[in-house]
Amino acid sequence: MLEILQNLDRRWIFLMMFIAVSVPLIMGTTFPEEPSDQVMAVFHAVDDLPDGSNVVVALDYDPASEGELQPMASAFTRHCALKKHNLYFMTLWPQGIPMIQRSIDLLESEFPDTYKGKYGSKYVNLGFRAGNEGVIKLVVEDLKKSYSSDINGTDLENIPLTKNLKNIQQVDLLANVSAGYPGSKEWVLYGSAPFDIPTVVGCTGVQAPIMLPYIPQQLDGMLAAIKGAAEYEQAIINGYPELKDNPNAKEGLKRMGPQLVAHVLLISLIVLGNVIYFWERKQGMA
Repeated sequence: MLEILQNLDRRWIFLMMFIAVSVPLIMGTTFPEEPSDQVMAVFHAVDDLPDGSNVVVALDYDPASEGELQPMASAFTRHCALKKHNLYFMTLWPQGIPMIQRSIDLLESEFPDTYKGKYGSKYVNLGFRAGNEGVIKLVVEDLKKSYSSDINGTDLENIPLTKNLKNIQQVDLLANVSAGYPGSKEWVLYGSAPFDIPTVVGCTGVQAPIMLPYIPQQLDGMLAAIKGAAEYEQAIINGYPELKDNPNAKEGLKRMGPQLVAHVLLISLIVLGNVIYFWERKQGMA
């Protein structure tokens, strides 16, 4: 048997990896997740707020990072909607506008009683503003210096949610999902840290080590990559069991399934490769 494996054509390994990834992906296989303390900190930051609190949702990413970040953006939006929070959407990335629209579509399709037809009174789309951290510096002190109107060109003075909002220091929570610059680090440096705005973030795996030093003083919690999104979805399902039958509430969990199976296969192949190596040494072949 080991002799056969010793000369195994590598194309069989490619085929096994293809099956390991594609089958769970097609079947929508999910595995239980245990939310970490960091993820539970994010959950409680949203969940412990009184119903109807004001939350800024800043979505600073583009379609290139959608696979990793959209599940956590949807989870943030869904969790806020379960609490009937008032949502202020904005982005520092021009490609972030369609990402905001996905969250708005989620609100109106899954929570029509609370959000459908409630634009301006339950949620508002402030859209994109150029200026990177300069925009953050303005909105934390005077929102209307940077945003005089929403994405539709409506004056903020004519929108109930923004009419009396001077700056985002007045909101109850800032939730940012970011793929890089400008993003989570800039919101912490120029928003949450100097003005003590409660903040949670979701970011890509490569950003996570950069954000860790800000927890817990400047940052309440963080979701790191698709693993963080899956754990957050599990925490929300644990808190709101009615979501168990909602397949859209398990996007992160479904994306973790292929990763887990592929990782198990990889580890198995590494172990097998070492077994073959030591067997060859014993036979005097290595």
